[in-house]
This record gives sequence, structure tokens and C-alpha cells, in this order.
Amino acid sequence: MSENASTCELICSQCEATVNVPHLQHKQRAVCPRCGHTLSIYHKQDYALCLSLAVSALVFLCLSLPFNFLSFRASGQQNNIDLPGGLNVLIEQDYVSLALITGLATLVLPGLVLVGLVVLLWGRLFSTPQNWMKTVLFWVKTLMPWSMAEIFLLGTLVSLIKITSLADVAIGMSFYAFVLFSVCMSAALFYFDETRIKIWLYNGHLPQAKPLSDETASLSIQRTWALLFTAVLLYIPANALPIMHTELFGSDEPNTIMGGVISLWQSGSYPIAGVIFGASIVIPIAKLVILARLTYAVQYHELTRPDRQIRYYRFIEFIGRWSMIDVFVVAILVALIQLGSTLSIYPGPAALAFCALVFVTMLAAMTFDTRLIWQQRKVSTL
Repeated sequence: MSENASTCELICSQCEATVNVPHLQHKQRAVCPRCGHTLSIYHKQDYALCLSLAVSALVFLCLSLPFNFLSFRASGQQNNIDLPGGLNVLIEQDYVSLALITGLATLVLPGLVLVGLVVLLWGRLFSTPQNWMKTVLFWVKTLMPWSMAEIFLLGTLVSLIKITSLADVAIGMSFYAFVLFSVCMSAALFYFDETRIKIWLYNGHLPQAKPLSDETASLSIQRTWALLFTAVLLYIPANALPIMHTELFGSDEPNTIMGGVISLWQSGSYPIAGVIFGASIVIPIAKLVILARLTYAVQYHELTRPDRQIRYYRFIEFIGRWSMIDVFVVAILVALIQLGSTLSIYPGPAALAFCALVFVTMLAAMTFDTRLIWQQRKVSTL
């Protein structure tokens, strides 16, 4: 069965329903009738458009590196940073972990995803499927959730609002290039249809997922519970300890996540305070509560509305990455504001704890097998 066949039989990855998908017209999408998962979506010339956007994103990513990103001026002193220079500042301040996380999530992994897209789309348009392209597709899909350029961009905007009251801030050419890179990459991912690429790579014979046996279900539940308990332990230091320290004329002022929200609210930055409160306080709690409830329900066969439960899961899976805003805000402020004893910002121990919390909750959502929502079985984890 080929991609151009009149109908194509697909198995939904989220509920294992078998769906006969007809040939799609422009802007039509195929949706699983059982769980509502989008199986495929078609746009005219989407391969060429997606390839053009991916190449453009790579060009803008390269242009965002050599030029000035942000400038900060206070008390007659000025500090300019480009993106590699900002990471270097973090390394010089002995915050290698924060520099590594920021560099990977905002530059390296997005770049690898874009290169993978270019390879796959170029092959689809001008070549024949090769076995190694299946590995490329696997890594593109794996790295997508950890590519956070758009979240870093929002974190930069939050940082600008935070520090405009302290000093003059100027935007450099690299900032505009990074904006265009984020926009082009988001658009490329929007037009990228993994299902149709798979159909092409596997000549219409799509690989079947591993059957959901009792052992597989039990392992999924155990891993999810373990990651959830780890996330709960990380949540305590992430919110109780300072996420950053502000040194102003020799006086050290520690700031927790909630303290930063209160400070923004009192300064009149209500939308930004709401964004930080939602991303750093509400979303982690919501993820833990909803995922714990789903895991408990599938383990003890208490799911009565699977259509509603799958919507809850998709919601927490979508919003989970956005909690990284606060971590990127800290990284930007630390890299930019280094004026000695006059005014300097340093990350606190909560920064890495919160980052670990976000990563662990993302992994918990990934290890949860959504097929369990639709399988009416009682799962034992003993």
C-alpha cells in the first residue's frame, strides 16, 4: 500500500484502533474516530514548503549566533552578549549544567531536528527511501519535545520586561534572527506529517507497535509512578530554595519562584506575573495531579470516561515543556547582568532542581502508555 493509494490502513498510536484513511484533499486531516488523535494532515506542496521553512530556519539559526543578541546598560557600565557568549558567561561563572541545558535545548537540538527534517524532505522529493532514513526519522521524533527554541524566546521577552526597570536594554541583530528562526521552525513542524513520511519510508507497510501485554502495561505503570515520586521530591527544593540571587551594591537578595511572581505583580507586570505563575507553579502541579490520577485509574480499572481522560493527557503533554520558561529567564539574566558589585545576578540551587522537575515530569508523561486508557484491564505492578 503506497502513500498515493485511495485508502490507507493506519493503527492509532494512542488507542490501537485500526482506521481506514481515504486519500486526503488540501487541508483535510484524518482523525481517529475512537480517541480523536490526528493521524495525518495534508496540505498542497507541503513537502516543498516544509523543506523551504526548515532550510530558512537553519539559515536564521546560523545568523543568530555571530551578532549581538542583547545589550544591558546600568550605572555607566554596559554589557553586550551574543548567544555563544552568553553560554560562555555561564560556564565562566561555574554554571556548566545550566549552560549545557540552555545550549542543547535552544541551539543544538533544534539544529539537529532541522537537519533531520531537511534530510527526510530532500529524500522524499528527490530520492528514494533508504533504511538509514528510518533512523533519522526516529531521532527527529525523539528530539522534537526537547527542542525548546520558542520557549527560550518567550523567556527572553519575560527577561526584558523584568530588567527594563533596572536599566536600559537594547536588542541586537541576533535577537531578530532568532525570532525568525523560531517562527520558521514552528511553521516547518506544523507542515511536517510524520505519518506520510513513514508510509513513504516503509513502502506502505507501517511497522506495528509492540502489543500491549500485561507485562508491558505493568512496566509502564511502574516507571510512571517512579518518575512521579521523583518529581514530587524535586518540587520541594525547586520552590523552597532561591532560583536566583540579585547582588545590588554588595547586598544579596535571594528570589524564589513565588517571590519573583509576587515582585512582578507588585511592579504592575500582571501578564508576565501570570505567565510565570502559570508556567512555574500551576503547570507542574497540574501535571503531577493529572498524571497521578490517570496512572491510578488505569492501574485499578477506574476509568469511566476514556475520551475525557485522553484529553487531559494531551493537555499535560502539550504544556509540560513550557515550564522551562523560568529556567531560561534565569540563564538569560545571569548571562546579561554581570556588572560586578554594582549589579549582578546569579542562579540559585532551585534552578537546576526546577529544570530536573520539568524533565522528570516530561519523561513521566512519555512513559505513560495511552493505550492503557482504552484497554479495560486491571494492571498489577507487583
